[in-house]
Amino acid sequence: MGKRVVITGLGAITPIGNTANETWEGIKEKKCGIDKILLFDTTGYKTSLAAEVKGYDELKYFEVKQAKRLDRSSQFAIIAAREAFKDSGITKENTNLERVGIFISSGIAGLNTIQEQCEVKVLKGHNRVSPMFIPMTIANMPAGNIAIDLGAKGESISVVSACASSTHAIGEAYKTIKYGSEDVILAGGTEASICEMGITGFENMKALSNSTDKNRASIPFDKERNGFVMGEGAGVLVLEELEHAKKRNAKIYAEVIGYGATSDAYHITSPEPNGEGGARAMKRAMEDAKILPEEIDYINAHGTSTHLNDSTETKAIKTALGDMAQKVMVSSSKGNTGHLLGAAGGIEALICTKAIEEQIVPPTINYKEKDEECDLDIVPNEPRKATINVVMSNSLGFGGQNASIILKKYKD
Repeated sequence: MGKRVVITGLGAITPIGNTANETWEGIKEKKCGIDKILLFDTTGYKTSLAAEVKGYDELKYFEVKQAKRLDRSSQFAIIAAREAFKDSGITKENTNLERVGIFISSGIAGLNTIQEQCEVKVLKGHNRVSPMFIPMTIANMPAGNIAIDLGAKGESISVVSACASSTHAIGEAYKTIKYGSEDVILAGGTEASICEMGITGFENMKALSNSTDKNRASIPFDKERNGFVMGEGAGVLVLEELEHAKKRNAKIYAEVIGYGATSDAYHITSPEPNGEGGARAMKRAMEDAKILPEEIDYINAHGTSTHLNDSTETKAIKTALGDMAQKVMVSSSKGNTGHLLGAAGGIEALICTKAIEEQIVPPTINYKEKDEECDLDIVPNEPRKATINVVMSNSLGFGGQNASIILKKYKD
């Protein structure tokens, strides 16, 4: 049967808040974190908007020498992990740190540093490239840096699956604790790819919104959607074996009860047109959780605001839930935060956790034009007070990689 896994800590730094609670308040207040790009000059670009972390000062969190040795993605990861760890109340006195793991993922970790050091190479020569170039850019470094920062000596891995990365990380952490390999795992994701190369790559792929109106740029399920808006930040959850959490009298936010992962095996960027792969991930998660479709109260959709994703995910939900798809509440948080790529699932799992705690369904903000292809109850524009016992969170990544997790209100 396996051990029960609960959530005992939350941490975040996002475009709508520099802590987990600020982020959740931003969701309830329908805050849009999208605005003009300030991290670089967008002259000549079709894309002018992104969801940047606001008022960020790295020296508030790190000493100068440490900050210079950390890519922005690792900085965000450490900040969110510190908050989650503190929130959990875990210490070396009440927990064996050799059984604390770090499962932190990123889609394009280190992209800022890659761009910066390539410019150094071209302009100043190869001898001027930083000796920290490789340690700052490889994908496992956010996880490795958190482990060093917190002294966590259990399993440390990074699942890289594009925009499904951090949902995969949470799911794999859940399985690892469920089958007894670790007592505690910090799981989630981080991303900091709002730079010239990041925007250029997605812009030339025609994936980004070219809207100049921040309130009509990231509009999931809206008929006028025309691409996603890139976001940045990190979201980290502390997952813990139930008896371990009870023994130290921890606060329990929610329980993780299911996880499903699949591949479309179809195309490197486009989802399978009927959402078959996403539907199977949701079905697998429900099978793992041993629940029926009618038990799901709310789905936090991947909902990127691209035509293909939103219409395909709608089909996937209908396939997975059958008749219950018209009754379940569904929304996307990407109107608030933009699309945090590999960190999206971490932030959205945190939002789902707070939704269960406060019994409030997050809205799909800035929604105006109904799309007949996306005919679910998408909780438009306003938060909804409702009974929420079971929540599903979906993430769908390039390469056709799909992940779904299911959270439940904790009952002893």
